[in-house]
Amino acid sequence: MTNRYSFIGGSQGSWQVTDIRSTVGNGLDVVDRVNVVNAAITESPTNSMWVLQSFVSNVRYAKRNEITMLRAVQPSLNRSEAVVAVLIPIKKNAQWWDMAQDERRAIFEEQSHHTAVGMEYLPEVARQLHHCRDLGEPFDFLTWFEFAPEHTQAFEELLRRMRDTKEWDYVEREVEVWLHKAVEFKM
Repeated sequence: MTNRYSFIGGSQGSWQVTDIRSTVGNGLDVVDRVNVVNAAITESPTNSMWVLQSFVSNVRYAKRNEITMLRAVQPSLNRSEAVVAVLIPIKKNAQWWDMAQDERRAIFEEQSHHTAVGMEYLPEVARQLHHCRDLGEPFDFLTWFEFAPEHTQAFEELLRRMRDTKEWDYVEREVEVWLHKAVEFKM
C-alpha cells in the first residue's frame, strides 16, 4: 500500500455524492460519485470531472503528547456504520505559507485549539488528513471524514467551531463534498 491517494470525481466510485458546497472561493464541478484510489493517477479516467491527488504524511504542527492522545482515540476508516463521508479540500493563502512553521503552529494550536476541538468529536468522527501542496495541486490539504448518519449534527458543529477560529482567516478556498456509501445491488 502506498501513501499516495487520488480522489476521482465522476460517474463511478463507491461513494455517491449528495451535495457539493463551496464555502470559500471556487467550488468543484458537480459529479455523481467519488472513487478513492490508494495510488497516484497519471491520467484522468474516462467520465471523470476532476482528480485530486494527495499523500498521507507524518502529523504536522502536533507535539508528541498530542499525537499520543489522538492515536489513542482516533478510529480507523472504513467502519461499517460510517456510511457518510465528507471530503473537504482546503487552500490557505500566501500569508499563511509566508509564516514560519512555529508561527503557523501558534495559530493552529495555541490560538485555534485545532487538535483539542477535533478530539471532542472522536471516536464518532474518523478523519484522515491528506497533503497536496507539495504536489502542485489546486488545494493544500484534503481532509476525509467518515461517520454514522446519527453523528451528522455533531460533524456540522465541528465544522462551525473550526471555521470560527483564527486559523480560518487564512483559508482562501474550501469546498465540502458530502458523500454516502453507495449500495451495490447484485442479482
